[in-house]
Amino acid sequence: MPKRRDTLKNPEQELRIFRVRALLAVLVVTILTGLLTGRLAYLQIVQHDLYSTRSEKNRVRVEPLPPNRGLIYDRNGVLLAENRPTYNLTLVRERVDDLDETLALLVEILDLPENDIDAFNVRSRQRQRPFQPALLMSDLSESQIARLAVNRHRLPGVEVEAQLLRYYPDAEMMAHALGYVGRINAQEMETLDTGRYAGTHFIGKTGVERFYETELHGQAGLRKVETNARGRVLRELGRTDPIPGETLTLTLDKSMQMLAYELMSGRRGSIVAIVPSTGEILAMVSTPGFDSNQFVTGIDVASYRGLQENIDLPLFNRAIRGHYPPGSTIKPFLALAGLVKGVITPDSTINDPGFYQLPNDSRRYRNWLRWGHGRVDMERSIAVSNNTYYYTLAHDLGIDNLHEQMSNFGFGQRVAHDVQGESTGLMPSRDWKRARFNQPWYPGETLSVGIGQGYWQVTPLQLASATATLANRGHWVKPRLALEIGEEPLALDLPDTPPDIQLDNENWWNRVFSGMEKVISGNEGTARRTGVGLEYRMGGKSGTAQVFSLGQDQRYNADELEERLRDHALFMAFAPLEDPQIAVSVIVENAGGGSTHAAHLARAMTDAWLLNDDAPDVEEVKEVLEEDTANVEGN
Repeated sequence: MPKRRDTLKNPEQELRIFRVRALLAVLVVTILTGLLTGRLAYLQIVQHDLYSTRSEKNRVRVEPLPPNRGLIYDRNGVLLAENRPTYNLTLVRERVDDLDETLALLVEILDLPENDIDAFNVRSRQRQRPFQPALLMSDLSESQIARLAVNRHRLPGVEVEAQLLRYYPDAEMMAHALGYVGRINAQEMETLDTGRYAGTHFIGKTGVERFYETELHGQAGLRKVETNARGRVLRELGRTDPIPGETLTLTLDKSMQMLAYELMSGRRGSIVAIVPSTGEILAMVSTPGFDSNQFVTGIDVASYRGLQENIDLPLFNRAIRGHYPPGSTIKPFLALAGLVKGVITPDSTINDPGFYQLPNDSRRYRNWLRWGHGRVDMERSIAVSNNTYYYTLAHDLGIDNLHEQMSNFGFGQRVAHDVQGESTGLMPSRDWKRARFNQPWYPGETLSVGIGQGYWQVTPLQLASATATLANRGHWVKPRLALEIGEEPLALDLPDTPPDIQLDNENWWNRVFSGMEKVISGNEGTARRTGVGLEYRMGGKSGTAQVFSLGQDQRYNADELEERLRDHALFMAFAPLEDPQIAVSVIVENAGGGSTHAAHLARAMTDAWLLNDDAPDVEEVKEVLEEDTANVEGN
């Protein structure tokens, strides 16, 4: 029989195997325990500060507190720009898991129109500081707030914030003077002080809002809050209150601004009124206007395109950027230039046959009155607006003297202290033409400048400022819009104020003023109908600026021209003559003669300021204007 196999266990062998395995297991456990203990020690000791900070950030966060924007008042304490409570939709990108999915959900919840979706997505990705909320929408409706509240659990990082929003009670008539605020864009974000503008979504874009942005904005504050895992605020741990912006009191008078806007209703143009002694701008209107409140929250594409494509250019601020030939309104200034340079005396006369000819030139430069005014001295030349007198004067002065003397009154320069976006206009010179066209200056161009035509371009604000300087007998005071910043009045002695204009004979002012008074009150004055019933002494000068040039033997006939090819109507005035308290410039585009279509508007402004309740209302002024339209005379 075969040998039986031994099947008994070998205890010694099994014990050796067990001991080896147990030793390996202990070794592995020891190593793993050592690694775990080492990792715990590293995290708890070496990186204690890092992870304690991260843990604290999950529980505590610092939020910016935007300041309240300063309010804007007129000179009488009437509120022009206020802050209204509203609700904004914001998003913190760092707290959003899937930005595209969240945005798509918001578009669905808010039921946004197709045109707004692209702008909505752009704003969500606008460059921000870490954990800085991006403004997606402003001025949410109650239904939008309700839908967002119901879906809040699906929208981490999205919040509805209560905030004050800029509002302009008289938006259309104040739009160009005040300007407006709007959302901070990417370019502005790169240049702004991030600490000062933390939590702020709006900034001044144009006008007073932009010029005084630093004073109106204020300083942002901070608050430290405790949040739960979802980011919801549980309690406030600390706070540094924001510093609100300064209150701004303007020189504007709302009643004067409203009157100017109503006078220009249905017309294109501008009215500017200034207090000569202080430079305070009482009214600065450009028509047509626009609703500036649309720009605060972000105007929709269709509305903006409508404003841009409007042939009347409502977005264009004619008061400070409109360039117009000054026409005959500059004749008093030219008369002073002739006196200063000794080219004329107050009693110098010419015989006007109805035209002027340069030596050895057959072309006739015609007076507006075809048969001429006969014997004309300086005062009568202003009263009847005789062109021939000023052709002669301009030729004798020359363009170099004309440029020098007119620059002294601010023509061709920015004249105001705090009017953002003001244009320089254009006071032509020999050097300017050479640089611009690489051509010499011709004598005929000097004659055109002598009656406020040709290359010469002024803004309504420039014309009002020059009129104020004239009323001050050469004393320069820069026009300004701010009366007080906070409780501090703006100083009268503003930097870069041009030097006063000095005359060798002070009586020359009186003689020029006499001519200007005869424009309104004299028997031959071009605007004598404007002086009917006048209760104070007023000096003024009408102007008619050609939009296109007439041929040598052509005569102007408004009825044969398209409306936008007709002459511009201008008028400048100040009153009372002995103690000027207001200076006004009026420009009405394509209206015709300034003595008819602009003079009555200037008279209405001076009446309103000097006579208060006794001044005629707008409807009365318009009735007089319509009556005189059929009797246009002079320029």
